[in-house]
Amino acid sequence: MTRLQPPDWLKRGLRPLRTIRGTISAAFSILILGAVGITSLNSYKLSEEAVLTNSQAYMGEVIQQVGQNIQSYIDNMENISLLIFTNKDVKYYLSDNPFLSREEIRAYEKNISDLFQSLLYTRKDIASIMVFGYNGRNVSDRRLTTLNPYVRLREQDWYVKAARAGGRSVISAPHVQNVVTGDYEWVVSLSRELKNSNGMTGQGIALVDLKLNVINEICRSVKLGARGYVFIVDSAGDIVYHPQQQLLYSKLREEPIERILSAGRSSFLVDDGAGERLYSVQDSNFGWKIVGVAYRSELIADPDAMRNSFLLWAAAALAGTLLISLLLSHRITRPIRRLQAAMRQVERGNFEVRAEVEQVNEIGQLERTFNMMVGQTQRLMDERIQTEETKRRTELRLLQSQINPHFLYNTLDSIIWMAEQRKNEEVVRMTSALAKLFRASIAKDDELVPIRIEQEHIASYLQIQKMRYRDMLDYEIDIPRELHLYKTPRILLQPFVENAIYHGIKNMPEGGVIKIAGELDGDSIRFTVRDNGKGMDEETVRAVLSASARDNDGRDHIGVSNVNERIVLTFGAGYGVSIESEPGEGTCVVVTIPKVR
Repeated sequence: MTRLQPPDWLKRGLRPLRTIRGTISAAFSILILGAVGITSLNSYKLSEEAVLTNSQAYMGEVIQQVGQNIQSYIDNMENISLLIFTNKDVKYYLSDNPFLSREEIRAYEKNISDLFQSLLYTRKDIASIMVFGYNGRNVSDRRLTTLNPYVRLREQDWYVKAARAGGRSVISAPHVQNVVTGDYEWVVSLSRELKNSNGMTGQGIALVDLKLNVINEICRSVKLGARGYVFIVDSAGDIVYHPQQQLLYSKLREEPIERILSAGRSSFLVDDGAGERLYSVQDSNFGWKIVGVAYRSELIADPDAMRNSFLLWAAAALAGTLLISLLLSHRITRPIRRLQAAMRQVERGNFEVRAEVEQVNEIGQLERTFNMMVGQTQRLMDERIQTEETKRRTELRLLQSQINPHFLYNTLDSIIWMAEQRKNEEVVRMTSALAKLFRASIAKDDELVPIRIEQEHIASYLQIQKMRYRDMLDYEIDIPRELHLYKTPRILLQPFVENAIYHGIKNMPEGGVIKIAGELDGDSIRFTVRDNGKGMDEETVRAVLSASARDNDGRDHIGVSNVNERIVLTFGAGYGVSIESEPGEGTCVVVTIPKVR
């Protein structure tokens, strides 16, 4: 009987389950998805049924409280207007009494202005208080009130509505009050017509300009979720307050104003692509509509039922998952944590650590690979260190042995010529300098030597060159004695001096000068080798630093790049050689090394 074999696609699908990663992924995915799916579905059903009801009730209470706070604020302002309405001085001042003298009128203006000022002193949220009489007399909280000649007072919206209201208070939309010259403040105006003693005939209009800061603070203090907000519109649909009022004016944001004006005391949902929002609208006694906006995604309804249901289903699901996860995690995480600890040791630079291989699964393979990697890395690092050390020593020996044969031949030839001319003293000086030069070159293998030794070496070299070229070459060495306390790489300056002579000064008919200086610069020592030779262009400077330049005699500049590489390898990338040069302007080489005692 032939056994049925699963198809290839099923084998490929089941293959990941043979690994630890596949087993863990499948087991935990099924268990967690099942638990989360059940609890999420149940919670979603409960929240979907309760979210609108609870949110509407909550937002209605909040918006109602905001309306009450604003109503209380407006009532206080109306009390101020009522104080003006009943003030005898105001009534006499606005009356058509022909027996009032100019002095009496001024006295009334002073008393009324003092009253207004005292009100402003106690209420910082009032911008101004003014009275405009039908008899042409005007008084405000200012001693001197100059009306704006370009503003028609009787055509102002707040003036017209107050005159029509028959003594009732009128609240305007936010606007710039420009009645007084030089005063342009963004306010909400409360205006009402003032009556005479019989309460029948109007005498003028009282105006109280309210700053918007109190209304703004009341609305800002309301939190409807993370993104919810409160705003206010008047009966004409104009925005009184909105947290993003500038965006509304610039048409970057819109609100369903028409729907709000027709909503009355109700709630509705709006979904315009920016997220589903719940609008709760409340009317006020003064014609404004207080609107609360909350994003449906942020509303939390019936938290107790959601929490209890979630805990019930989560506990049942987690009870099963915990049992399995504990068994799996105990077996799986132990070698992983052990390998992690070994990796931390490697991060700290301990390449001697090795992971214990106890299993033959992926973790065991990973541990073996880790051990091989660490061993290989350690071996490569040791080889690299040995290679770099050998390279530095080899390059130093190469530089020490690289005394130019032409230089040696010319020096010996000069000694023979001076001996034939019986210039014994010059023969002695040149021979002594040559001996000192060779002694410094063949000294022991110390890579660092006292700066005094380096100074003697370069002085001997320049002394020989000076005796050869005579008036064609002059030099100065200025290295303070305080630098003798420190050390420097061997043969540090000779390659740059040689370059200055052979490439900068040798072919100049008038000769040149080489100046060598040293100085302390914080924790560093800076040497400069400066000449007034023919100089180099930028391309030649780059070639010299990369050891790819050669002179007309075929001599290359390996000494220059060798010095730079030795400094970087010995002290780090923060030190090295820099060259500044221009054709016809000479060359300046700066060598920077750390202070090493």
